[in-house]
Amino acid sequence: MSDVAVYTEGLGKRYHIGGPQKKYNTLRESLTESLSAPFVRVGRLMRGNASAVANLNEILWAIRDVSFTIKQGEVVGIIGHNGAGKSTLLKILSRITEPTEGTVDLYGRIGSLLEVGTGFHPELTGRENIYLNGAILGMPRTEIDRKFDEIVAFAEVERFIDTPIKHYSSGMGLRLGFAVAAHLEPDILVVDEVLAVGDASFQAKCLGKMEAVGKGGRTVLFVSHNMQAMLRLCPRVILLERGRVIQDGPADEVVSFYRRSSLGVTSQREWTGDNEVDDRAAVGDDRVKLRSIRVLDSTRTIKDVFDIDQPVDVEVEYEILDGGADMSVSVGFYNVDGVCLFIVQDVNNPDWIDRPRDKGVMRSTVHIPANFFAEGPVSLNLVIKTENPLKLHIHEQDIVSFTVADRTEGTGVRGKYAKRWHGVMRPMLDWTIDYVNGR
Repeated sequence: MSDVAVYTEGLGKRYHIGGPQKKYNTLRESLTESLSAPFVRVGRLMRGNASAVANLNEILWAIRDVSFTIKQGEVVGIIGHNGAGKSTLLKILSRITEPTEGTVDLYGRIGSLLEVGTGFHPELTGRENIYLNGAILGMPRTEIDRKFDEIVAFAEVERFIDTPIKHYSSGMGLRLGFAVAAHLEPDILVVDEVLAVGDASFQAKCLGKMEAVGKGGRTVLFVSHNMQAMLRLCPRVILLERGRVIQDGPADEVVSFYRRSSLGVTSQREWTGDNEVDDRAAVGDDRVKLRSIRVLDSTRTIKDVFDIDQPVDVEVEYEILDGGADMSVSVGFYNVDGVCLFIVQDVNNPDWIDRPRDKGVMRSTVHIPANFFAEGPVSLNLVIKTENPLKLHIHEQDIVSFTVADRTEGTGVRGKYAKRWHGVMRPMLDWTIDYVNGR
C-alpha cells in the first residue's frame, strides 16, 4: 500500500439519540437505575408514552459500512444531502471522533478545516495560533517560519496578527484557519464546506488555493454542496446517502446521478402519447403535444454535465395534431439565480419563417457553440405557440437542466482564459489585433 493515503473498511459511527444525556453515577445510583428501569418502561407504556420508551434505546448510525481507498495525490469530493454522514466521516478521518466499528488507516500527516477556527485558542494571538496549529500538525518550527508570511498574507490579517483570536470576526478566523491548513503542507488535507462561507472574493481565493494544493501532489478530501466547485476540483467523487456509500467514481457520473436521484433534476424528459414517463399529465393541448426534450452533446449523447469547451444541443420533439398554423418553439436559458441568459426561437431558421406546419411529429434542435456558457447550472424553459392569432400551447418552466464545468486550466484549450470570470455568459470570441501604423 505504498501509494495509499487513506484506507477505510467497514467504517461505522453510532450515536444514541432521544434519551437522557450520559452522566457518571455512583455505584449505588447505577444499581438503582438498572433495577428500576423495567418498571419505568411499564409506567410510561401505561401512560401512553411509547415514544419515550423507544427513545431510551434509539440508535442512529451516522455512517455504516463505509469502505474506500484513496491514493496519494488524489483529489476526492464527498457529496450528499444534509445528514448523509459527510461531516461525521471527515471527523473520523481527522481523529476528532473515534469510529464505533471498522478500520481507518492514514498514511501521512493530516490537516483539517472542518469548522471556522478549528483548533484555535481564543486567548492566543493569530501568530501564536499559527505556531500552535503547525505543531499539532507535526510541522517543525523551521517549516512554519518559512510559510508564516505567506499564511498571513493569504488570510489578510497582517494588522491583527498579534491580536487574540477572540477579537477576530468569524470571517477573519475562517481566513486564518484555511490559510494555516492549506499552507502548512500536510500530506492529507480535509476540507468541509469552506467555500460556503465568506465573501465571493475569499471563496474564489480558496478555490484557487485548493486547485494548487491538488496539483501539488497532496491528497485532498473535499466536502461541498457546490457542484461546480466539485466538478472543477475533483476527478473522483463519493456519494453518501443515509451514511452509506451509494456511488464512487468519475465526478461527471456521480454528480449526474446525485442530481437525478436526489434533486429531481435531469437533462431528459419524455412522453409517450397521453402518458408521461414520470406519471404527470401529458404536456400540451388539442393542437400540439410535447413528446420529448433532451440536452445532447455533439455525438447525440444525453448528458447532465458539459465541459465549458463542449457544444450543447437542445432537441425538442413534438406532435402537431391540428396543422396549418404558423407555429414556433422557444427555449429560454436561465442560471442558478433565475437570470435569463438568452431566449432562442426556431423561426430563426429562415426556411421556417411564416411557414405553416402540417400535422405530424416534428423535431426542433438548437445548436449552442462551445465556449459560450459560463460555469454553473443552467435550467430551461420551453414555449410552443402559434401566431395570428397568438395562442400559447405549451409553457413549461425548469423543464430540464444541465451543468457547465470548467476543467480546461493547464490544457491550453482556452489559453490564459481558463480562470473563473464574472458574468452570466462566457463566450470565446474572435479578435483582430494590428498595429495602427502598419508595423
